[in-house]
Amino acid sequence: MKKHNFSAGPCILPQSVFQKASQAVLNFNDLDLSILEISHRSKDFVEVMETARNLALEHLGLQNSNYTALFLQGGASMQFLMTAYNLLENKAAYLNTGTWSSKAIKEAKLIGEVIEVASSAKDNFNYIPKNYTIPNHVDYFHCTSNNTIFGTQMHQFPDTSAPMVCDMSSDIFSRELDFKKFSLIYAGAQKNMGPAGTTLVVIKNDILGRVSRAIPSMLNYKTHIEKESMFNTPPVFSVYVSMLTMQWLKDKGGIKAIAKQNEKKANLLYSEIDRNPLFKGLVANKEDRSQMNATFTLESKDLESAFEDYLKEAGINGLKGHRSIGGYRASMYNALPLDSVEVLVETMQTLEKNA
Repeated sequence: MKKHNFSAGPCILPQSVFQKASQAVLNFNDLDLSILEISHRSKDFVEVMETARNLALEHLGLQNSNYTALFLQGGASMQFLMTAYNLLENKAAYLNTGTWSSKAIKEAKLIGEVIEVASSAKDNFNYIPKNYTIPNHVDYFHCTSNNTIFGTQMHQFPDTSAPMVCDMSSDIFSRELDFKKFSLIYAGAQKNMGPAGTTLVVIKNDILGRVSRAIPSMLNYKTHIEKESMFNTPPVFSVYVSMLTMQWLKDKGGIKAIAKQNEKKANLLYSEIDRNPLFKGLVANKEDRSQMNATFTLESKDLESAFEDYLKEAGINGLKGHRSIGGYRASMYNALPLDSVEVLVETMQTLEKNA
């Protein structure tokens, strides 16, 4: 039977996307060639790249504006460095809410001065800091919108005069936001958008060109903007599947429609975590809970073996929590259907009934 896939990433993608992608591997656009072997300079793939970039801007409400969408390589981890290389002249402000923001801070410190405006590290990142002050005259403010490992999510973003940079790797396209508040957004594809191998970067064009350092060509956003994401050979298949997934999302009604489904899924699971005496959530403040990644654990380790058996019997995959916090993590990305969450809730109730 088909698994109920709660994996944190690489993660579930729509079945219709898999079907189209698998056909393209055999015969793309009736060319009698695979998408894996056609030239990235060919008309057929250039059209894929243009469509993908345009769809990204359309979903974010940034089309026909001063923003450019790029599909690059190196994951969000490369963006930790590229952001600083391109934007950090004097000092930058960072909010530290988890493992990935900590890594972003580490990379930025190689380039210039970093001010950590707030951190939840001392409590193992189980909440989102509030009421912090972003200093005046910083080159930019960096935050991570959703923390896959710890199950926290920013539900409010600060008002600041500094350009706001956000790592949206694990909640891109999942909820409605005023994306014009952000000057740079980046997101690895392997959560809500496509397979691992490409990274979406959305840049407000006028924030570039403000640093005095020489930037290596491959790390320079201007290089990739000028070459329309084709400076070097792009990850053709990853971009193509990302395009298909964004088309699927558009057919579903876009971010507005999928956000309603994501809210239903999260509410259903969190209600069971709060109701069921055998489980407890791992996020300190309920208002900081992630709609994408619900982290929880059993009240008693003695029940772990039985719960694992029930999960296996139900066809539930990828629920194990990250090694840094343990427990369980249910990743409920856009493509995860509501009935998968219903099966998980039923499994938690079965454990309660038979415990």
